[in-house]
Amino acid sequence: MIPTSIQNLLNLPYSLTQEQIEFYDQHRFIKLKHVLDAESVSYFNEVIGKKVAEMNTVTTKLEERGTYGKAFLQLFNLWLEDDHIKALVFSKRLAKLATDLMQTKGVRLYHDQALFKEAGGGITPWHADQYYWPLQTDKTITAWIPLQPIPLSMGPLEFSAGSHVIVEGRELAIGDESEAVIQQRLRVTDFKHVIEPFDMGEISFHSGWVFHRAGANSTNQMRKVMTIIYMDRHMKLKQPDNQNQIKDWETWCPGAQVGEEINTKLNPVLY
Repeated sequence: MIPTSIQNLLNLPYSLTQEQIEFYDQHRFIKLKHVLDAESVSYFNEVIGKKVAEMNTVTTKLEERGTYGKAFLQLFNLWLEDDHIKALVFSKRLAKLATDLMQTKGVRLYHDQALFKEAGGGITPWHADQYYWPLQTDKTITAWIPLQPIPLSMGPLEFSAGSHVIVEGRELAIGDESEAVIQQRLRVTDFKHVIEPFDMGEISFHSGWVFHRAGANSTNQMRKVMTIIYMDRHMKLKQPDNQNQIKDWETWCPGAQVGEEINTKLNPVLY
């Protein structure tokens, strides 16, 4: 059983100020301190770390992989694999934060993913997540949850504040081309490039169209991060624009119909 103190925290509302909601609305990302406490972070570091080690099938050496493969080990929908992890993914504390930041009437789960950047792992190139998602509106948000403090040397998430307004680069999958093209585009704008470490218990939230990246992990430790992707509880499926969106439809919302609300067993309402 998950410790009562942790379960209580996961259900306890986190109060946002109006200034924080407005900051998110303008920049489409925000970092929030003390969302989780040290006990919770340590607990999920162990639980999720163990599950990722168990589920990981990547055996190729780091130096033999491409840019995407060097960026992180990626495992999905861990909530289906472990009830302890499900408690984090279904947390009312986090889901209410997602709801309040997006200013919606509630959120559904799109999916979760663990992103573990190995010791010596490479950069995560500039990209916008929603390129992959067959979702009708931009009411999407990802909680990026470090499972330990993340110094700059470990490759924390970086944001181009307010860059969700840029259309160029939205058609690019994550990779060398997205890193080069988006970096060049951002260079000629005045969007602030935010690169900061993450403290213990600090979490970031970012929208589907804001551009972000992460640096390499130059330490000898695994950078462990859990992410939860939320969407407006009334989100509708759109006609996919690319092959990746077709794949996402089949994988994360199987059975959903174009033009209709996404209401499958894999997409429960979380708040």
